[in-house]
Formats: sequence, C-alpha cells, structure tokens
Amino acid sequence: MKTTIAITLAALVLGGCMSAEKQEAEARDFTRSESLLDTAQRNASVACADQMQCDKAWSLTKDYVAAHSSTSIVRADAAAIETDVPSRSGKAVYSATRVAKGSGATITLYAQCRGMYGQDRAMGSDYDDCVKQIGPAQNGFVPFLNQHLSSQ
Repeated sequence: MKTTIAITLAALVLGGCMSAEKQEAEARDFTRSESLLDTAQRNASVACADQMQCDKAWSLTKDYVAAHSSTSIVRADAAAIETDVPSRSGKAVYSATRVAKGSGATITLYAQCRGMYGQDRAMGSDYDDCVKQIGPAQNGFVPFLNQHLSSQ
C-alpha cells in the first residue's frame, strides 16, 4: 500500500514537471513564432518608383491577395485591397494598402487569421495553422512582385 502511494505521488510530481516543461516550451515557441511573424510583416512592404510601376505592382498585389486569401476580395480601390471576414476559424485572409510617397508609393501586405489569438492576444486554438499560412505568404510577397515586375 505504501509503495503504491509512493509510486502514485512520484508519477504526479513527474507529470507536473513535464507539464511545466511543456508549457515553457510552448511559450518559447509562441515567442519565436511571434518574432517570425513580426519580421514577415516588416518584409511584406515594397516601394515602387513611379506611377506606371506602382500601378503594375498594385495589380499584382490584388492577384496575390486573391490567390492567398481564404475569402474573396470585397474592396479594391486605389488605396486598399480587402477581403471578407472568414466564416471559420483557422483561415487566413489578406489585405493591402498603397500609400503615396513622392512620385511612387509604398505597398504593404497585411494578414490575419480567425482563431489565431485568444484573450489578451494569447495563443488561440488555430495559432499554429495560421502561422503556417501567414508567414510564407508574407515572406513570399515581395519576391513575387520583384519577379513579375522584372519580367515586364
């Protein structure tokens, strides 16, 4: 009987340690993923030099948003491209802005994902799936534009 109690207590203590270790690992992964997403957001911006180049880049941006978003475009004008809100959790949607700078503009791609965050910006139930969608799409945006603009 004493042996059974001792084994049970030891299992509970070890289980608590593993749970704390798992929570620490998840917290580190969350912090790392947030850092990667911040970098991807900063990298999802491009400057175009003149009206003609900006118009072509903006057209390509609309194509990119449509191809990557889980919902359809609901607004596309000279200043913004927006997609509809997803009906289900875990679906990434994209938007873009075009801000005039001199004779050119800065075009920036934004991303969000329903279910990505919980209360107080804590990790939501679909966080990992959302990161897998958003990071590569934002990191691929500028190379996509550069590739298509240089082939013109």
